[in-house]
Amino acid sequence: MGYAIVDAELADPLPRVALTDREDGIALLLRLRGRPVSYGLHPLAPGTVLDGAALWELARAEAAPSVIAQRLRARLAPAPAPVPADVTAVVCTRDRTDLLAACLRSIRALGDAAPPVLVVDNDPPDGATEALAAPSRAAYAREPRPGLDFARNRALREAGTAFVAFLDDDTVVDRGWRAGLDEALAEHPDADAVTGFVLPAELRTEAQVTFERRGGFRRGVQKLRYAGARLPGNPLYPVGAGMFGAGCNMVLRRERVLELGGFDEALDTGRPLPGGGDLDIFHRVLASGGVLVYEPSMLVFHRHRPEHEALRHQYWTWGEGFVSFLAKTYGADRSMRPRVRAMLLWWLEYAGRSVAETVAGRRPGTPDLALAELCGGLAGLATGSYARSRRRSDAIRRRTTLTTSSSSGTGHG
Repeated sequence: MGYAIVDAELADPLPRVALTDREDGIALLLRLRGRPVSYGLHPLAPGTVLDGAALWELARAEAAPSVIAQRLRARLAPAPAPVPADVTAVVCTRDRTDLLAACLRSIRALGDAAPPVLVVDNDPPDGATEALAAPSRAAYAREPRPGLDFARNRALREAGTAFVAFLDDDTVVDRGWRAGLDEALAEHPDADAVTGFVLPAELRTEAQVTFERRGGFRRGVQKLRYAGARLPGNPLYPVGAGMFGAGCNMVLRRERVLELGGFDEALDTGRPLPGGGDLDIFHRVLASGGVLVYEPSMLVFHRHRPEHEALRHQYWTWGEGFVSFLAKTYGADRSMRPRVRAMLLWWLEYAGRSVAETVAGRRPGTPDLALAELCGGLAGLATGSYARSRRRSDAIRRRTTLTTSSSSGTGHG
């Protein structure tokens, strides 16, 4: 069974929705003048028919306060007039041309608001991605060193704009994505990072629905601002970096990230250590005194993994990536060590409780998903995933340096 996705505008009459016999719920996104005001998952019987009033009843508890808050904000604290951000949209990809094509189409559909696009082809097996980028009017760069953060750092070197927007190749941008980014930077001109809302592009399989029911990538419909290395009332901040957003929809001030040394290329290395790079950069921006804001109108739709086995692997990588980020932070920043230790203890308790609650039926999904995240984290601790991955990335850089030196030599002894 899957869920129908309903995207409705409150300024217009709400639509009539009829579920098929293959749908047993809806994901309901409500907007007010294009801005998200509520999102929720609602289990229903297959074949259910809902009119506009019934849709509103499903969402009213969350939507009504959000609508009131949005209207009060517009009246009492109107947003400054946005100025188009100096930004390049970057899509780092490897051998996924079908997904990449849809992502690029969604950016082009922004029309005059579409930013310049750079496709970074990471360790490509062939020329298919380059062939796709050319007619899409996207700039193209080939990064031969395997690993997402090698590709991200290549993008930082290639882009000449003040900001770089990193979009995963399995996302499509919403029609209001650029307006949301421009508004966020107008409201927070000191922002070093902006993250946005991430919702599902489809919910046609049980695995995709399960991922959403377990929280997905969502951070809610309220604007948020974080500044510096302390947050009153949260002793784990900013080490609990998952609260800030997702790397599939993040915009970074290029100069600030370069000052911090760029992305850590020992994270997000694919099979050796998948994940952790976005958590690490969010943490370092804030720990160094920077500003990160979350803007729900900067919305993208993500194609979740459709198969259960792939979803289970994703949870494993989340656990391993998070613990590896903690290990890196513990070694790199002595001032953060007490918070890292506290965060690890909190996470182990949380992950263990998640397994127990899933077994008891108090959390969505099957126990193997919760267990995969816990085991991934424990494996990262037991095997020293970050240290091993760092040795690997150092070796890749040495080989690249040797190859470059060899190819540029004169041949004279």
